[in-house]
Amino acid sequence: MTSAEKTRTGAGRARVAILISGRGSNMAALIEAAADPAFPAEIVLVLSNRPDAAGLLRAAEAGIPTEVVDHKPFGKDREAFDRAMDAVLRDHGIEIVCLAGFMRLLSAWFVGAWEGRMINVHPALLPSFKGLDTHARALTAGVRLHGATVHLVVPEMDSGPIIVQGAVPVGDDDTEASLAVRVLAVEHRIYPLALRWLAEGRIMVADGRCRISGAAAPEGAMIAPAL
Repeated sequence: MTSAEKTRTGAGRARVAILISGRGSNMAALIEAAADPAFPAEIVLVLSNRPDAAGLLRAAEAGIPTEVVDHKPFGKDREAFDRAMDAVLRDHGIEIVCLAGFMRLLSAWFVGAWEGRMINVHPALLPSFKGLDTHARALTAGVRLHGATVHLVVPEMDSGPIIVQGAVPVGDDDTEASLAVRVLAVEHRIYPLALRWLAEGRIMVADGRCRISGAAAPEGAMIAPAL
């Protein structure tokens, strides 16, 4: 049994923390999904490395407890900062961590401590366009399909086993801004889905690939430009 499979072994909803650095757009989508009592996870903490993160106010307005661990006093000691975050997470009894615009590289120690229980959403169809400026790079590359990916977090940036992806067509007149709007809408759909599967213990990792128990095989094709 992998770490992902062992995430939920008890009764009740999984206790989830969302890590943010900014406005928390994907955070809001997760909070909305978890507001349904039938959803298998509950958002019990929003934690930021920035005291001025706009998402903290949004979380508080939704009745979600918030915490701040400012990274600045830790200087370049990433692991010391991560250990401080880890202490807060454990104080809140967190079982799953969701990264939602958290703009810090995590140490191998922290990733190892939350192996199989930490997920991230990335605005590209991984393994293409890892890192920043994904929409501009997709346009420059001339791809016809772009999208978003939710994956388990590993020490290598944007490289963990892929849980779910969603794609959008790229039009000839698309700009970075117009493409970002459509991809963000996809992120808001697939991130709650990935969290649901993880909280339900349906994700199995084998040979670096995620298998989703009970998931139907996809049918059809997306072709761009349209025929």
